[in-house]
Amino acid sequence: MADETLIIPRHVGYVVDGNRRWAKQHGLPTYEGHLAGYNALKDVALATLDAGVEYMSIYIFSTENWTRSQEEIKGLMGLILRLFTTDAKMFHDYNIKLKVLGKREGLDSKILTAMDKLQETTKDNTAGTLAICLNYGGQHEIVDAVKKIIQSGATADEVTSDLIAENLYGAEVPPVDVIVRTSGEKRLSNFMLWRAAYSEFIFLKKMWPEMTKEDVTAIIKEYSGRHRRFGG
Repeated sequence: MADETLIIPRHVGYVVDGNRRWAKQHGLPTYEGHLAGYNALKDVALATLDAGVEYMSIYIFSTENWTRSQEEIKGLMGLILRLFTTDAKMFHDYNIKLKVLGKREGLDSKILTAMDKLQETTKDNTAGTLAICLNYGGQHEIVDAVKKIIQSGATADEVTSDLIAENLYGAEVPPVDVIVRTSGEKRLSNFMLWRAAYSEFIFLKKMWPEMTKEDVTAIIKEYSGRHRRFGG
């Protein structure tokens, strides 16, 4: 339940990082790191939305991740398909709406079919939106938005910040209030470039598979102590 003494961000974005390093530290294959990260994702998502956050976005596969080994990509795609099929019950049980942000090109037809079905069957759910950034890149998102605007016949004078925002992937997903990245790395890695204009940042040293619901509580407390100026 939401704590009324805290300032609850409307949109929390998570950059998943450290799955492979966690696996290496534990002497495990890379896939086991991604599987542990997958299990942590469910715990973090439920805790985040249960805290009263309306939108949670999570960066699980970037447009640059295709350069990884075929074995690793196959394992990741298997987990993604599992999220949209075997574990789709989570979205229904907890009344969560799914939104997938990213490019469709290159994704397996089974993933696309399952993804589209789950987005359709959860579109009226009201306990929060989980935005999965899949085959996603912030620069690609902005380029695709500009292409859509040009194709609409808009003139240069009609192009505004609002118009670009309206043409992003999942346009209803609002700007990110706070971006959290695990594993100690301190960079955006092409995540939510447009929506991150005034985001707060929280960098955690722990690896993603180590994330728990207690970390979500700490993140919201940290956010509540920030003073956001929005350039003012």
